Order: sequence, then structure tokens, then C-alpha cells
Amino acid sequence: MDAPPPDGRPRPSLRLLPTGGAAKVNHPIPFNGSRPADTDRDVLTDVMQRVARGDKQAFSALYDALAPLVFGIVLKVVRDRAQSEEVAQEVMIDLWRQAARYRPDAGAVTSWAATIAHRRAVDRVRSVQATSDREQAQAAREHTTAYDAVAEQVETRLESEQVRRCMRGLTELQRQAVTLAYYQGLTYREVAEALRTPLPTIKTRMRDGLIRLRDCMGVTT
Repeated sequence: MDAPPPDGRPRPSLRLLPTGGAAKVNHPIPFNGSRPADTDRDVLTDVMQRVARGDKQAFSALYDALAPLVFGIVLKVVRDRAQSEEVAQEVMIDLWRQAARYRPDAGAVTSWAATIAHRRAVDRVRSVQATSDREQAQAAREHTTAYDAVAEQVETRLESEQVRRCMRGLTELQRQAVTLAYYQGLTYREVAEALRTPLPTIKTRMRDGLIRLRDCMGVTT
């Protein structure tokens, strides 16, 4: 759970990152946006320490100095500008919340911010991909063929007398294939090997047999 600023004062509200064009950024502290000189590094370290104490003005200065760097890193990973702006805002919030964890001996403020930005960007990409995978899987389930739906329903009713009666209406090969697949749990390939029959033939017989079972049992899909 996020801890409040050390002095107990409320966190400042963040400004939105510019969404287009050449942004005008005020730099109340000397920072050139690339590899900082020792003076810049010392100043940023001091600013970060003041941010850790809940200094809103210090955070404003830190924001102006780091927001372009953070946004650039995130955009390279996420690529989508709107999402990059959201992630960059999250990073700036992280910098405010985690300011007390920063240790100057572990590296420059810019390096620390860049690490957080990259991690957040990668998390967003993974989250978007996971959501896309779930949606595709759901779409595949919703477009399952009628044949698969019949197979599922037949499997749950194989013990019924009706199924046994309908099974007698299948050809010998159809009945053997269905029995091996649904009574004994064999795969299509294993059924083909057991019956010494080509796999495409087994698949066709299984399909035709299940369709006949569907018609016999009155299964709707």
C-alpha cells in the first residue's frame, strides 16, 4: 500500500503530459534532458530528496526535468502515443510515491527514473497482449463448430440408453471410432492406430458418426 509523504501533506495533482507539437517545458533547475553533468546530477539528487519530504515545488521541478525523458522511453516500448502518455503519468506518480526509496549511491536520478519507466512500459505491453490473447481465445470458443458442440454433448450422455440405441445405428467403423474416443479417451491418432485406419478416414467417420448421433438423439446446437 502506498505510504503518504513523510510530512503528512497531500500529494500534488499531476499535470497532463503534452499530447502533440513541440512542448514548452520550463526548467527551474539546470537539466539538459540527456546525460547530466555532475552539477545537474547533484541538483536532481537534492530535488529528489526534497520530493521525498513532500515538497510540491520540488516535485514540479522534477516533473519538468524528467517528464520528456520518461515519455520518450515509454513511447519507444509501447509505441501507441495515447497509451504512452498514460504510462508516463503512472511513472511520474511512481517517482512521487517512491521518492523516499531513492538512494544516490545506487545511481543517478535519471537512471532510476528510466528504469521505472521501462518497467512500466513493458508491463503495459504485456497487459495489452494478455488482453488480446484472452479476447482471441474467447472469440475462438464462441465460433466453435457445431460438430464440436455435438461431440461435447454426446460425451456427457454416453451412459444413457438412448445413446446406446443410437450407437447401434452407426456403421461398424463409426461405432468403433466413437467408442474408442469417448469411452476409452483415445485421441484421433490413437484411434487410427488402434483400428489400423488412416487418420483422415477416422476423422471423417467420427464426424459422420457424431452427426448421426446428433440426429438420433435430437441434440440441438
